[in-house]
Amino acid sequence: MKQRYLWMVKRAYRGMRHPKMRHRKWWQTLTRPMMDRRLWRPCRDTVAKGLGIGLLVFMLPIPQSLVAGILAAWARANVPIAVAATWISNPLTGVALLPLQSWVGSAILRAMDIQLKGGDPDSWGFKIKHFLASGALGGLVIGVAMAILGFALVHLFAAVMPHHLPKRVDRVRGPLGPRVQPAKGTGN
Repeated sequence: MKQRYLWMVKRAYRGMRHPKMRHRKWWQTLTRPMMDRRLWRPCRDTVAKGLGIGLLVFMLPIPQSLVAGILAAWARANVPIAVAATWISNPLTGVALLPLQSWVGSAILRAMDIQLKGGDPDSWGFKIKHFLASGALGGLVIGVAMAILGFALVHLFAAVMPHHLPKRVDRVRGPLGPRVQPAKGTGN
């Protein structure tokens, strides 16, 4: 499984540095923070933060992969794990999750005794507005809960099986291993 992960990471990393895209200013601005090799190498802390960010973002109705990658680079988390965690929701599962988000949001609004204003409560416009507002609140609450749970599960997994996720990556490493430095005195 580790070899498969490293193979996929290597392809994604090289794809982001493709010669056709590498020289465009907007692409450099967008991807430069994500190109730190330490953010692509799995270790306990970066994977936990990356999974937490991905699980937080996957419930929100935004461009999930892009936002997760940018947030992961900003938080110094594992970028591939953050982006992959957003793929839990897709158009099919997103439609199935929307009623759950709305139900959770409505329950929170009822528990806090908050009423939406701005129209006839029996009109379709008001019902749609209430559904979307409670869905956004429910998605945010579920995302935060999933992020905390994912963060804790990664640390639990690392405690039970420490040889699969090292504590940290001390040296700058590429997607497939450490950078090779020529030996001193060899003339290279």
